[in-house]
Amino acid sequence: MLTAARLGAAALSAALLTGAAAAPALADTPSPPAPAAPAAPTAPTAPAAPAAPEGLYGKGDPTYDGVWRQSLALTALAAAKVTPADQAVAWLTGQQCEDGGWPSYRAADAACDAKTEDSNATAVAVQALVALGGHQDAVDKGVQWLKTDQNADGSWAYNPGNPGDANSTGLAVNALFAARTDPAGVAKDGKNAFDGLARFQLGCAAPADQRGAFAFQPDAASGALAPNALATAQASLAAAGGRLPVTAGVRSDAAPKPLTCQDGAATTPASPATPASPVAHADSAEAAGAYLTAQLGAGGNHLTLTMPGATPTPDYTATAWAALGLTQSGHPQQAAGAVDWLTQNGAAWTKGGTDAGAAATLLLVAQAAQRDTAALVQQLTTLGPVPKTTASAPAAPASAAPAAEKKKDGGISQYWLIGVGLLIGVGGGLILSLQRKRAPKL
Repeated sequence: MLTAARLGAAALSAALLTGAAAAPALADTPSPPAPAAPAAPTAPTAPAAPAAPEGLYGKGDPTYDGVWRQSLALTALAAAKVTPADQAVAWLTGQQCEDGGWPSYRAADAACDAKTEDSNATAVAVQALVALGGHQDAVDKGVQWLKTDQNADGSWAYNPGNPGDANSTGLAVNALFAARTDPAGVAKDGKNAFDGLARFQLGCAAPADQRGAFAFQPDAASGALAPNALATAQASLAAAGGRLPVTAGVRSDAAPKPLTCQDGAATTPASPATPASPVAHADSAEAAGAYLTAQLGAGGNHLTLTMPGATPTPDYTATAWAALGLTQSGHPQQAAGAVDWLTQNGAAWTKGGTDAGAAATLLLVAQAAQRDTAALVQQLTTLGPVPKTTASAPAAPASAAPAAEKKKDGGISQYWLIGVGLLIGVGGGLILSLQRKRAPKL
């Protein structure tokens, strides 16, 4: 999944590519006629976006999110007891490379490139295939790819060979849970997946109102951790032992428990040489939940996207993952306000129901919160190929006789019996009458 930094870079590149060329200078005098000015150079244009394949959910450019949105859609529909079209599943499995990884998107005639495979696409694809069932070989290969491309510190990067980040590590842990693989047993150089996740979480060395949050990555120069809404939301689901689709965890009536820190705990950011003590795995989800609950309360039941030089805006995706994480950790009451806000603002997020990735995520949130999902299921279903079966209209058994025929047959039998009964009654009456007329009078 693209980070805000990647999206910003892409937007800047597009702006530079489409900038207007300078106009040529005018001639000083009208005579003799000046030679025709050379045509202004044409700015290079970006290649046309590929059309969405027929089996893909959504009609937008699939370059950056094809596998992501397809995986979320198939996961949400599987949870809704919808059997998707074969071509929808075949498109997702066909995107997997021989080494087990998935890229964000690969054209049908394009060869796999190991450098473009990413952990986010692989993690959600694994979860989708587990939810669908019947794809164990592809799941096993995907899990092996994640194990192979784990970093030495236990984390995962978006693309292999880069420093890890909290979002990618959280998604990888989700996939391991879905595939019934213990993250504690997936390790590199003695650092397991939980160790990799913990290195991004702010602990007692952070200011009190930031404890429990996750940073996207440590600062490259200082190693300091800065809270990030989306990183915290996505990592919280992994810290709580969750996967997609989310089912409610063991409910706790109490609010998420913040970190217990000694008075006077240091607030100086840790340096790379002296990292802060990581949050214990048992406390990680509760600490993240406490931070998210406070942020949701302060933001009017939603999290906020802040980028340098830009006006803060509601962060729908982070809010959705926060609701999933809180629900998984047993705090659906703290997630309820966010679920309500997402429901009320769902049309804006899903672009009127046309954004398949947003629509699928919204459906996953509603399912986790045990809300009415009929309209969302219908909305998502219309964005892809016609499913084989739906939960609301199961296929009737071939041997079952139509109800109209049964009613018709039953009605004929009843009338026939009534008619026979009447005839017997009338005949019996006539016989008795004749016998009385023939009897001798005394």
